[in-house]
Amino acid sequence: MKAIGVIRYSRKDRLSKVEFEELLRSAGYEVLSIIEQNRDEHPRYNIGRGKLEELKELVREFKPDKVIFANRLTPSQAYNLWKELRVEVMDRWQLVLEIFEKRAHSKEAKLQVELASLQYEVPLVKEAIRRIKLGDRAGFKGMGEYQTQQYLKHIRYRMGKIRKELEKVKAEREVRRKKREEFGFILVSLAGYTNAGKSTLLNALAGENVEARNQMFTTLDTTTRRFKLSGKRVLVTDTVGFIDGLPPFIVEAFHSTLEEIVKSDVILLVLDSSEPWREIARKFRASVDVLRELKALGKPIIVVLNKVDLIEGEDADEKVRLLKELSERVGLLIEGVARVSAKERKLDELYEILERTILRLPKYGAFEIVIENPEKVPAVMALLSSVGEILSVDYGDVTRIRAYIQTGMLKELTKMDVKIRRL
Repeated sequence: MKAIGVIRYSRKDRLSKVEFEELLRSAGYEVLSIIEQNRDEHPRYNIGRGKLEELKELVREFKPDKVIFANRLTPSQAYNLWKELRVEVMDRWQLVLEIFEKRAHSKEAKLQVELASLQYEVPLVKEAIRRIKLGDRAGFKGMGEYQTQQYLKHIRYRMGKIRKELEKVKAEREVRRKKREEFGFILVSLAGYTNAGKSTLLNALAGENVEARNQMFTTLDTTTRRFKLSGKRVLVTDTVGFIDGLPPFIVEAFHSTLEEIVKSDVILLVLDSSEPWREIARKFRASVDVLRELKALGKPIIVVLNKVDLIEGEDADEKVRLLKELSERVGLLIEGVARVSAKERKLDELYEILERTILRLPKYGAFEIVIENPEKVPAVMALLSSVGEILSVDYGDVTRIRAYIQTGMLKELTKMDVKIRRL
């Protein structure tokens, strides 16, 4: 498929030409040309009339399959552009949905993509119905008025059905999450801009080999793996990557997946340190915007500056300093900035900050466990070693163990006929 790209820069949008071209390639398009313009949005065509004439010439010359805008198009703008160009016109979010459709593998991911696509289509179909009544066009996708109205009813019915199915998935995930907490797991989620290296970081933390490619939106399906951090049981979950200006309909469709971020104990916000500072700052702000929309900014957040193997040490130090300053400016309290190389599995700074953060969690604390029956000491010691960190052991008439443990394990310890006191 061949496409001409159009990108209009304005004060409202944080658009990147490099990212737009990467999106086009990720969707499998051959990019014939990219038209750029600096101006405020034209209400009828999004771009100015002069630039529209230039675009019409390129369409006649290159005969593309599609013209794709980096900017969001209103339904009326999409129709007006189609009328002028006589070639399929789409915007950045339709492009993202095309990529999502190719990357979705699980039933849940496919349902989420379908829901987002249907939500996007609703205003387009409504615009088609409005124009039919004005006698302006023959219908939506060649359909007449009655067919178009029936199609709108079908969309709404299907959306309702998908939401019910996703609610079931959400309920099942909540049951699994509670079980994990009962078993003493600390829940950590990976969040951040697409292609920052989240899946590679998951592999490095858990010693796994989950698919990780140098492309946008490799991960749409939620992936959870376990690892131990100084005796602490940790579950780390990889989620769908963010993108600048992520629209509400995509956030809503992927809410059951993105909820893993909201329900986690600690968020690792991953950034690509090899990019120029301007890009890092843009993607950091975009990620914070999504976390704010998810109401997840109250969680402990560790900023992970990944791919430091690709930059000089002084450059990494400077970016750490700038990120701390930027976090303060946007009102984000972070636990720290960890420099890592997920590819080379160099994670020492992350381990140090993560362990310090975990020990301050409300669900994790220091307890004294008193064991009166000496025969129970080995079993209790084994359990504490597997779910926490033993600080000291005093043997005598009774055995007193001081340890850091997840409060979810108190119920299991109580069954072992011991006395527990929070320190």
